[in-house]
Amino acid sequence: MEDLGFRRAAPALAVFAGVRLLGLAVLAGWGAAVGSSPHTLLSARWDSLWYAGIAARGYGYEVVLPNGDVHSNLAFFPLLPWLERLVAAPTGLSYGSAGLVVSAVAGLAAAWGIFAVAGLVHGRRAGVWAVALWAALPVAVVQSMAYSESLFTALAAWALYAALRGRWLTAGLLAAGAGLTRPVGVAVVAAVWVAAALARRRGERSWRAAAGALLAPLGAAAYVLWVGARTGGGLLGYLDVQGGWGNGFDGGRAFALFIGAKLGSGSPGGVAAGIGLIAGVALVLWLYGLCVRQRQPAALLVYGGIVLALALCASAYFGSKPRLLLPAFTLLLPPAVGLARWRTGRASALLGAVALASAGYGAFWLNGSGPP
Repeated sequence: MEDLGFRRAAPALAVFAGVRLLGLAVLAGWGAAVGSSPHTLLSARWDSLWYAGIAARGYGYEVVLPNGDVHSNLAFFPLLPWLERLVAAPTGLSYGSAGLVVSAVAGLAAAWGIFAVAGLVHGRRAGVWAVALWAALPVAVVQSMAYSESLFTALAAWALYAALRGRWLTAGLLAAGAGLTRPVGVAVVAAVWVAAALARRRGERSWRAAAGALLAPLGAAAYVLWVGARTGGGLLGYLDVQGGWGNGFDGGRAFALFIGAKLGSGSPGGVAAGIGLIAGVALVLWLYGLCVRQRQPAALLVYGGIVLALALCASAYFGSKPRLLLPAFTLLLPPAVGLARWRTGRASALLGAVALASAGYGAFWLNGSGPP
């Protein structure tokens, strides 16, 4: 169909590639100045090491912390390590480097999928700006890391596009793939279910819609059930694994206490951080409200809402919340529509400034605390 054509998507893909290359160039320059290795920062630190370890040794590795908590690699879903093995075998690359290849390809696929969804709902110009904004998010450097965010976003975006177009088998298969990539794959499953249910209410009685709805949860369900069987924890086995990492869903209570502690710390830095966190939460909630007022298709609202809820209401790793929001590209559609109404020169100048700031922050971030 027209929305899928490469020539039609080429401007969006070019913008995405340009913004990401700017980020990598700034990271390389920063690394040269401080003596760090961009390749190591992107492929061999934090979660990248866990994914590469799974690709190399499989599941069963864990770290016991001094306080007794157990960090098990069962917390990480398997699709990215499988793809790292697939790329490393014929190329001889390390698993971390193979992860960079997977993320590079997946990033382009994600950009194309975001363009397809936004273009279908709001037109081609808005699609280009949605991709540009996604590429220039403050933590967009994660899109270039051996992490699973780019892979997940690609599967999610194309699953949503397929659901919006009524391509139910494709939507179900892609949702199953998303469910093998990250726990938030449940958001894609829910979106496909909602789209299929609404199609049925409109009178569509296709067996493909039912089959797509049945396929959608199979990836996540298969992995969670396998973890439960392996750990002996049954249906709750995966939750026990996440609990070992301090992760859980508490409705945002722990995050609120964290922000309150920052505000009550008495230090200027802590207070500023607390105010910044409140502003950030208010911003994403405001964007979601704009999505509702914009009357986005129900599947997009369900997907974005669940990604947002899971990111904000998890009980640990507060520094990772911006990264967890990366797949919530639907929140960017309202500002993309706004930018599409601007003159190209004015909008491009703004994008350039935002992309440069994102590149600088990404280099600073990776050379500091990094994405937990």
